[in-house]
Amino acid sequence: MDKETLEKIGRFSRRELKEEELYTFPVILCDNEIDRDCERFSDEALEELAQLYVGKTGIIDHDPSAANQSARIYDVTLETDSEKLTSYGTPYKRLKADAYMVRTAGNKDLIAEIDAGIKKEVSVSCSSTRKICSICGADVFGSSCEHQKGAEYDGKVCCHILDGITNAYEWSFVAVPAQINAGVTKKYSPKKEEKKMENEFKPITTQAELDAAVKSAVDAAVAETEARFEGWISPEEHQKQLDELTAQKQESELKALRIKAAIAAGLPVELAEKLSGADEEAVKKDAEHLSQIISKSSKATPKFSAAEGITTDDPIKAAQLEMLAEMKK
Repeated sequence: MDKETLEKIGRFSRRELKEEELYTFPVILCDNEIDRDCERFSDEALEELAQLYVGKTGIIDHDPSAANQSARIYDVTLETDSEKLTSYGTPYKRLKADAYMVRTAGNKDLIAEIDAGIKKEVSVSCSSTRKICSICGADVFGSSCEHQKGAEYDGKVCCHILDGITNAYEWSFVAVPAQINAGVTKKYSPKKEEKKMENEFKPITTQAELDAAVKSAVDAAVAETEARFEGWISPEEHQKQLDELTAQKQESELKALRIKAAIAAGLPVELAEKLSGADEEAVKKDAEHLSQIISKSSKATPKFSAAEGITTDDPIKAAQLEMLAEMKK
């Protein structure tokens, strides 16, 4: 730690601090890249923040209590990386700060977490007077703008550019910052937000406007529901398909029973489909009955004469004709 660093830190201490008493570390406060809120700082805003953040305190989770103060910034530099471009095509710029802490028994765990990379992400709290639409250039704080943050217009993503920085309050260690490389929290201005809402939302004054608004909301809800359940079938159609599959399964099982019974009774497999019965016992009984008829027919006269005068030498056909004759009795 050189003399210049000690002098910069000395501007904020009441006594001269020694090198062994101090712990210093660099921190990236923010940059000019579009953050998770679809907002970014202008280059001018970063220059203003570079001046305002010198001497600002560091806390945890933006809890503005004296007991929560952990560190202080003693130097800030605006860095430009000409070889790296932002997502919108300009040179990447970031605000790099140097902070210090006085080593104590109370902050040794925090120092260990910083060194280990556990406490790493930070977020800054500041206020701005302008929020510029990147598409049309309108100040959304004071005028109407139809463009939506995050939406794409002619291949360009809309974002709001923070400009006109009036104050820098503090910087904090946080778990999830708004900016990918650091983090940003913006000061909330109720009056400006109310004015913005007045520009964006028109009051309903007639029954026709109310009916149209209700219809639009209902249509949107119906469309969303239809999209969610597209390709689904009704309970009735589901039951119909289930019944068809059950019937096919039962027919397959019955066919297998017929073949099994035919083989067990010594019948040709071709006669399995001729067997009747709704369960295994009935099919088995019918197979045995048909087997007995065929056995009798094979021992009888080769020629069989039915009432219709049909004759045959085939014992199977003879058995079928005999069954037909019995059925007609």
